[in-house]
Amino acid sequence: MRTDSSPGTDPSLGVLPAREHLPAGVGDAPVLDVVIPVYNEERDLGPCVRRLHRHLVGTFPYRFRITIADNASTDATPDVAAALAAALPEVRHARLEQKGRGRALRTVWSASDAPVLAYMDVDLSTDLNALLPLVAPLISGHSDLAIGSRLARSSRVVRGPKREFISRAYNLILRGSLQARFSDAQCGFKAIRRDVARVLLPLVEDTGWFFDTEMLVLAERAGLRIHEVPVDWVDDPDSTVHIVKTATDDLKGVWRVGKALAVGALPLDRLARPFGDDPRDRQVPGVPRGLARQLVGFCVVGALSTLVYLLLYSGFRTFTGSQVANALALLVSAVANTAANRRLTFGVRGRDRAVRHQAQGLVVFAIGLALTSGSLAALGAASADPAHSTELAVLVAANLAATVLRFLLFRAWVFPEPTAPAPPPVPGAPDASRPTYDHELRTGR
Repeated sequence: MRTDSSPGTDPSLGVLPAREHLPAGVGDAPVLDVVIPVYNEERDLGPCVRRLHRHLVGTFPYRFRITIADNASTDATPDVAAALAAALPEVRHARLEQKGRGRALRTVWSASDAPVLAYMDVDLSTDLNALLPLVAPLISGHSDLAIGSRLARSSRVVRGPKREFISRAYNLILRGSLQARFSDAQCGFKAIRRDVARVLLPLVEDTGWFFDTEMLVLAERAGLRIHEVPVDWVDDPDSTVHIVKTATDDLKGVWRVGKALAVGALPLDRLARPFGDDPRDRQVPGVPRGLARQLVGFCVVGALSTLVYLLLYSGFRTFTGSQVANALALLVSAVANTAANRRLTFGVRGRDRAVRHQAQGLVVFAIGLALTSGSLAALGAASADPAHSTELAVLVAANLAATVLRFLLFRAWVFPEPTAPAPPPVPGAPDASRPTYDHELRTGR
């Protein structure tokens, strides 16, 4: 996991702490806070909360809280919520004067003192037996977020073909446009660690139904671990969700988030774990860290950038000489190549040192330019009027040589592996910087 976040980064800047097992049972705060966002649910709210409360009392081994987040309801929902809070000590309610599920979750989660935050829809379409498997990886420190998935192979789902088609089509759009790897973005059954929410939520702009998707995409792009739990789920035929409006808003959100990711407008480095928290940061004798993955990523980026370079060269060659066309094509493709390798091959996120990386990439570009320009000059000296296909063949060979050198320079100079801090000295252990007693015997000093 490569990031721009150094081990000594100031925690006040929002970088996540190391993931650890939660100290369950310490203090008065509940371990789990389950939020139920509602809007005009006076009929279903009471049975839902009482059923959830009975389940948690009977199965959940830690202290818990149920928070009813009222999204500006205009019926008797606030009265029902207040009555439930008065009758059940683990229940509280919060009133928001504006609608929006995302707004409700952000508000309540941001104010909660529980280390694990969850939410579920008021209809309880998801079987509650999945709740403990949902939050257990967060309590143990294994994962950062957890989601219920209706599209997992072992899930058991009952719903009509229309909702089934919309759900699968939406997730295909996410996979194709935002490269999402999680299987179900919109299941109303999710949980997140509070330390993650504290840093992640300020980056999530949506206040409605797209809130879930945006949160998951940003978390996944930042390298956080998302745990998926297969669920049993039964569609609520009385759901008040407006499918067309929700789908339209979701597509707008996909476009907005995709654009922000493309231009690097999101400071995802703030979501990174400290260096050393990921096992891929460890140095294992005989195993070069990340070399195989970096080689694959570099080759893929290199193949695409070479194709772009050849297309640009062919286009520029129609109205200028070979040397100028080569320089322009190589310059444009080099900038794109550095940006792609920075993010995809070496896993550097955020804008920090981006300008410096591009400047170093231009130095590498100059070396490639020297190789390819020298090859063209040698070809011109050998033949007064070489064929265009011959020029391309020479350039391909020169670019292959430049590519090997570019990878070595990128890995060793532009994007070097961060060095882990030296461990603190162990009391009583010998100081490695001072000569040992055996050394003194051998040298006489």
